[in-house]
Amino acid sequence: MPYTPSSPRIAYHLHSDQGAPTLLIVGFAMTSRMWSALTPHLTPHLRVATFDNRGVGQSEVPGRTWSMADMADDAARVLDALGWEQAHIVGVSMGGMIAQHLALNHRPRLRSLTLIATQPGGRRAILPRVTGVGAFLRANLGPTAQRLQALKSLLYPPDFVAAAPPAFDIALLEALGEPPPARVRQAQLRAILSHDARPHLHRLEGLPTLIVRPDRDVLIRPTYSDLLLQLIPGARLVPIPHGGHGLIRQDPALLASLLIDHIQRAEPD
Repeated sequence: MPYTPSSPRIAYHLHSDQGAPTLLIVGFAMTSRMWSALTPHLTPHLRVATFDNRGVGQSEVPGRTWSMADMADDAARVLDALGWEQAHIVGVSMGGMIAQHLALNHRPRLRSLTLIATQPGGRRAILPRVTGVGAFLRANLGPTAQRLQALKSLLYPPDFVAAAPPAFDIALLEALGEPPPARVRQAQLRAILSHDARPHLHRLEGLPTLIVRPDRDVLIRPTYSDLLLQLIPGARLVPIPHGGHGLIRQDPALLASLLIDHIQRAEPD
């Protein structure tokens, strides 16, 4: 896997070399392998790249704490390493927060923006639904043996979990890998706590923006997608009635169709 030349060195992967350049930004404590269910649906149509956020997976762990803007700068350095002057940016959960800062601080680099299961910031926005609090704590602070079940209840609606075949668990475990060090998770949490793009999102007017709202999300309240819609002039929202926070693996075919349509609409003539 190649790395950005400057530090912290960010590991990235180019999945295809044809179509509109599209960078996918993953969420809290996850490696880029979490996109593995979605990328096969995208690569016949788009030039797709993914990367591990700093401190996660194969990317370098910085020696200090960091902000959401720092992680957005990492994404810009990945674009540089790929040789992409512009790209379509897709972010999920914390990755959607990173994408907001990337759009605000590096606006000329974006052709379009897609925000999935995310929020614009502020103290109240960090509070999940009550049903999500316990699962989040077990997934990130509990014993390793509890992690899979806790993450499934955090990411997916109960009926989806009940119907999922054993192969789904195997693929999810492979995508999860080992959790990052505790200090990396703590640094990411601090970045999330300080994230507040609300006063600035009006500056994204004119940037084609798609907001995907999973209506059964227990981690990030769906109402924050509605707030993003209010704050970003001209944005478009698509609700997913059956969608949980882990929509990128729950219904990758549906999500891919939304992304391909949005990106192709935004491509220059």
